Amino acid sequence: MKILVAFYSMYGHTYKMAQAVAEGVKELEGAEVELKRIPETMDQDFLKELGALELQEQFADIEECRLEDLEAADGIIFGTPTRFGNMAGQMRQFLDTTGGLWQEGALIGKVGSVFISTATQHGGQESTILSFHTTLLHHGMIVVGLPYSFAGQMTMDEISGGTPYGATTIAAGDGSRMPSENELAAARFQGKHVAEITTKQLAK
Repeated sequence: MKILVAFYSMYGHTYKMAQAVAEGVKELEGAEVELKRIPETMDQDFLKELGALELQEQFADIEECRLEDLEAADGIIFGTPTRFGNMAGQMRQFLDTTGGLWQEGALIGKVGSVFISTATQHGGQESTILSFHTTLLHHGMIVVGLPYSFAGQMTMDEISGGTPYGATTIAAGDGSRMPSENELAAARFQGKHVAEITTKQLAK
């Protein structure tokens, strides 16, 4: 059973969550996980101006995601930053190339899930995931979120991401805040949960 974690990250926040998701998948015996990055489409000079180019070096050696990777996976967990309540343009552009897979019905019946990062506490965490789900549903995927059996999403002791739609993190506007342990725990939980659901689907 193979799970693909396909992420786009500009400053590294979504990458940290992707690593935790992959760790969660590995907790399930027999589960194989691949971590792939969505290709960057932004001009390198502009990325440098934004202070992102150097930070992207931490995951530059991870292979870019290809359409064949989606087709080969039994389950796919997507990760993206939020842009005005929607997925990042890099992720949207990649998904817009999946028309051939849609025509073939290649993703029908596969498990799909989403985790995200926002700059602020109320920066569109839920709207980003829910709008992302639309694409998964058009592909005929089985959408899986983050159940309340992960009690950390109900914490009132700290500011924290985490929704029933998927794991989330908050980057604090200027990017200075990296995922908290509670947010990383949510990502690990989601990874294992998706692997478990995928295993059940394959057993049918």
